[in-house]
Amino acid sequence: MSKKVGGLAGISAGETKISSAGGAHNLRYRGYSIYDLCEHACFEEVAYLLVYGTLPTQSDLNAYQKKLKSLRDLPQALKDVLEKIPADTHPMDVLRTATSFLGNIEPENTDAATHSVDRLIAAFPAMLCYWWHFKETGKRTQCVTDAEGTAEHFLTLLHGQKPSDTHRKMMDISLILYAEHEFNASTFTARVITATMSDLHSAVCGAIGALRGPLHGGANEMAMELIEKFKTPAEATVGVQEMLQNKDLIMGFGHRVYTEADPRNRVIKKCSKQLAEEQGNLNLYEISEAIENVMWNEKKLFPNLDFYSASAYHFMGIPTGMFTPIFVMSRITGWAAHILEQRGNNKLIRPAADYTGPEDLEYLPIEKRQVQAS
Repeated sequence: MSKKVGGLAGISAGETKISSAGGAHNLRYRGYSIYDLCEHACFEEVAYLLVYGTLPTQSDLNAYQKKLKSLRDLPQALKDVLEKIPADTHPMDVLRTATSFLGNIEPENTDAATHSVDRLIAAFPAMLCYWWHFKETGKRTQCVTDAEGTAEHFLTLLHGQKPSDTHRKMMDISLILYAEHEFNASTFTARVITATMSDLHSAVCGAIGALRGPLHGGANEMAMELIEKFKTPAEATVGVQEMLQNKDLIMGFGHRVYTEADPRNRVIKKCSKQLAEEQGNLNLYEISEAIENVMWNEKKLFPNLDFYSASAYHFMGIPTGMFTPIFVMSRITGWAAHILEQRGNNKLIRPAADYTGPEDLEYLPIEKRQVQAS
């Protein structure tokens, strides 16, 4: 009988050259530390690194940013679909539907798969913001801006004006931090779908579905809901202690890969504090710190990337419903890298399972079967 491990924790499901998470490696994208990338690179450099395998030269980066800018607009047929999606739809479902439809009208050319990847990277901000503004105001908004980078482009589409330099930089850092994380649930989903020799858009739709859940990407939304419950740090301390006593689920803490700290947290926590200071109100940040302290003192659980991402996004005026879709706008780069890597040395992913059901049951004709008690 095979070794039983809940959720395949600690079980290696394959090899990758894309990223290393946990252990001595901490977190690196194709060998580069996330700390160096966050400090020195922009999101498009990291996207290029993940999708194309190397850091770009300046001329490469200029050409890549120009290409992404040219791919930002949405076809009218897709805009028509977005307008028909109900206003109460979860934004993750919007991106899943939009991705699927784009795959219908712009099917992947497997001989030029990276073009379809770049198209999704470029189009996701407009997919989200076009639907959001239409359902909020009934107005059809622009899908293109003159912003050089994705961070500025998204914030401009959302707010209708260019962001401050601080907001642009913080969003850029957030996109870098969320870009890739080895064999997480959504990435593994994308690889499983790819292994059947399916297309890019199907794999990305599957990944979006996996990311939607609160135990994966949706944790940042639930973290924000928790933080907003409290008016002061003292109230948060008491409230979270009561939640722990009641065994309530508290999202945004701990991680399946890291045992002592999420290396991404120290970066996004610093961003959250900087944004709070720029706003001139540290209360929400201090509430977050109070929750962090309780979780560590009581459970020895540390905040993961999602926890301080919630307050950082809030300080930038981003609606909570958009938190997980921002994850998609970033993680598409990691998903794509894994899809391409899976294709490069493909084997169907089909694990075994240990059967735990009944054995040797006698088949009864239907007229002799007893009605089961409900």
